[in-house]
Formats: sequence, structure tokens, C-alpha cells
Amino acid sequence: MPELPEVETTRRGIAPYIEGQEVTEVLVRQPRLRVPVPDDLAERLIGARIGVLMRRAKYLQIPIQAGGALEGDASATLLWHLGMSGSLRIARVGDLPKKHDHVDVVTASGYVLRYHDPRRFGFVDWQAADAAQDKRLAHLGPEPLSDAFNGKWLYTLSRNKRVAVKPFLMDNQVVVGAGNIYAAEALFMAGIDPRRAAGRVSRARYDALALAVKEVLAAAIIQGGTTLRDFVSGQGEPGYFAQRLNVYGRHGQPCLRCGAELRRITLGQRASVFCPGCQR
Repeated sequence: MPELPEVETTRRGIAPYIEGQEVTEVLVRQPRLRVPVPDDLAERLIGARIGVLMRRAKYLQIPIQAGGALEGDASATLLWHLGMSGSLRIARVGDLPKKHDHVDVVTASGYVLRYHDPRRFGFVDWQAADAAQDKRLAHLGPEPLSDAFNGKWLYTLSRNKRVAVKPFLMDNQVVVGAGNIYAAEALFMAGIDPRRAAGRVSRARYDALALAVKEVLAAAIIQGGTTLRDFVSGQGEPGYFAQRLNVYGRHGQPCLRCGAELRRITLGQRASVFCPGCQR
């Protein structure tokens, strides 16, 4: 599943081609996604202009500036989620669609924002006018690369919690974007056993964990994300962070730090790999 670094990589990859561009055509080949494609998508987009792309957690936010059926309205925002296997890529007018290319947004410059999703677990939908009232965004925690996310925040939220620290860290109300891969890597970097109760982790260790989350996500974004199945960037390129993984997917292999055999366990119904020698 594309996680925060993959979505951020997509945002950065497609933004230069579509920001500021007028939409001239919308093609919906398959409207039955996880959330049905809005019936008014083409009507509201054609003639409008695409604003500066943003991201909230794993949602891409595409502002649509007044034009077409939006004439008289200040703006609207498309909320795009890639689901389990989705990707947004840049194509050119005339490029033949592939199987599972479900939605095209064509711009006056000749570039096409093309949505590909074999499993159809993603969606494109209109965001609520007040983002704080959108049920998909309202309860999300802070962005991990923001100043709002730090060791004090983790320590305060974790007091008296018996849940293991890894599923605690993966809770989107605690912080967004620390999915299974990146939580495992951050806990390894901070030397924290993923099984330890969240309420039994000290403030100093949460300081180290928050820093590790920031470092691992920033590095993953630079590397273009982690390609484990079929994620590609906006230009169709794979991510290369998988080549830098310390623990995820390496169970049974020696720890790169101490040489101990990495162990695989299940936490919160998710597989987790850790080093019993380095993580305590």
C-alpha cells in the first residue's frame, strides 16, 4: 500500500506538470472505485484551473480554482487516495491507456493526470468545504515532519496506555504516515522493542523515536518511497528506499548493527520484524 513517502513522492512528481493548468477534458473509464467517482466530476473540472497540490496524511489534495461549473465559487478541492495499489502518473494526450487506467484529467498543456488502480481500493472525491468537518480528515494526528510532532507529544499521549508501542505509533490519531514499514524502521533506529507498552517508554526514548520517524520518512521521500509491490512515482519510476531497510522484510537475517538474528512477530494483526539484541 502506498504510504506517506509514496504519496508525497507522487505529489512532488506530478505537481510541475499540472499546477496552474486549465482542465480541458475528463475521462472516467471505470467509475466504480472504493467510493464511486462523483457524477459531476467532469462538469465541475472542465474549464477550471488546478491550484497548488497539497497532501494531508496519505490523501492528495488538489485545489480546483474557479472556472467552468465552478464559476462564481471561490474554489473546491479534490481528495485523492491511492488505496492499496493505485498510482497517479503523468501521461501525454494520445498516450494509449493501459488496463486499470480508470480516470484521466486532461490539461490544456497536453499533459494528462492518469489514475491507475488494479484493485480499485482508491478513490477521488470532493473534499468538504471545511476540511476540519471532512470525516476523512477531521481526526488525523499531526504530520510527522511538522514541529507539532515530537517526543513530548508522543510521551503525553502514551501515558497509562498498555498497547504496544508499535501499533500506538501507527495510530493515525497519534501521528499520520508512520505505517508498518516506517514504524518498524524508526523503532529500530531508536532502539525500542516494538512489544514494549507505549506507557512504559520514557520521554527521552520518545524524543529519540520522534527524531527517528522524521529521519526515516525524510530519507524515504528522497529515495522516492519503497517499492514492495507495484508502487511507482508520477513519472512511472519505482521507489528505492527498500534497498535501505534495516529490519522490515529481513526476518531470519542478521542484524546489520549487531549481527543478531532478526525476529518476526505479530502486533496488532501486522507482521513486525525487530532485533532482540538492539531493541529493548
